[in-house]
Amino acid sequence: MISPNLPSELLAALARKAEGLSRADAAQRADTISRTYRSGGGSGRIKTTADALAYALARMPGTYAAVAASLNALMECDPDFAPQSLLDVGAGPGTATWAASEAFASLDRFTLLDANTALRDLATELVTSQPRLETLRYYAGDARKALTDAPEVDLVVASYVVNELSESERAAFADALWAKTRDMLLVVEPGSPAGYSHILSLRDRLIAQGAHVFAPCPHDTACPLVAPDWCHFTQRLQRSRAHKHLKAAALPYEDEKFSYVVLSRKAPAQRPSRVLAQPLVTKIAVTAKICASDGIRTASVPHRNKAAYKRAKKWAWGDAIFPGSEISPE
Repeated sequence: MISPNLPSELLAALARKAEGLSRADAAQRADTISRTYRSGGGSGRIKTTADALAYALARMPGTYAAVAASLNALMECDPDFAPQSLLDVGAGPGTATWAASEAFASLDRFTLLDANTALRDLATELVTSQPRLETLRYYAGDARKALTDAPEVDLVVASYVVNELSESERAAFADALWAKTRDMLLVVEPGSPAGYSHILSLRDRLIAQGAHVFAPCPHDTACPLVAPDWCHFTQRLQRSRAHKHLKAAALPYEDEKFSYVVLSRKAPAQRPSRVLAQPLVTKIAVTAKICASDGIRTASVPHRNKAAYKRAKKWAWGDAIFPGSEISPE
C-alpha cells in the first residue's frame, strides 16, 4: 500500500520550482483555478507556467491522495496485479502517474495525454527528479481525440477529467478509455453527487460491454444507493506549509473527498464488501453502513464477540471487508 502524501522526490521538485514564487500571487491564481473547477470548468484557465505551478501546489496533494487510495483498493482486491504499461488520460502535471509509479514497481512504460501545454511542461520538469519517469511520453492534445492514437496498456487511469467533458462527450470517452484497457481501468472523480453520477454512468456503460468491477463495489449489478445518498470516500493527507498558505487553511491536514471505480477485463477472484461511512464505535457494538453483494446493509458487531469486535473497531470509511469476516445485519 502507498502513502496518501506526495513522494519526497515530488515535494522537493515542487519546492525547487516554487523558490522565489510570490505566495500571494500563487494563492490568487490557485483560488481562481479552484473556483473554475468547482463550477464545472476545465483547465482552460491554466495558461502560464505560474498558473500551472499554482495549480500543482494547490491541487496535486489532494488529487494524489485520491488516486493513491483508489490504487490501494485495487491492490487490496488483486495483490498479484503487476502492470508494465500505464496510460494517464487528462494527466495534468502527472499526478496519477506519480501515484501509479509508487504503487507498481513493475511499471516501465508511461504514456500521458493532456491538452494543456503549461501542465505538460511542468510535468516533464518535475519527473527529472524521478529516474523511473524520465522516459515517459507526454502527448499534448484533446484527451478524447488523442486516445485514438494511444497504445493499449495494462493500466489506464483517468483522474478528475470526466467532469470536464460535456454530457454528449462522456459516453464516447468511456468507450475510448475501455478500448485502450488491456487489464485494469481506474476512473477518479470529485466526491460530489455530480462526480458520483459521472462514475455511475461510466460504470454502467462499461459493465454492459463486459467490464467487471473490482472496487469499490462488491458486485456488477446496479448501485443500490438511493438519492440523495451517493457513493464517495475521503482520504486524509498532510498539508505542507505552502499548501496551507495557498488554501488559506489553519489545519495541518486536508480530507479529500472522491468517487472512483476500478474496472477490469477479468472477473475478480473475491468480492469484498465496502464500508460506506465512518463506523459508529461504542462499548456495546461497532455499527457500520456496508455495501455488500446483496445490497446496502447495516452491520453490527457486538462487543461480546471480542475477536470480531476488535477487528471491526479498526474499520474505516472506504475499507474492504473480505468474505469470512464476522458481520451481521441489524
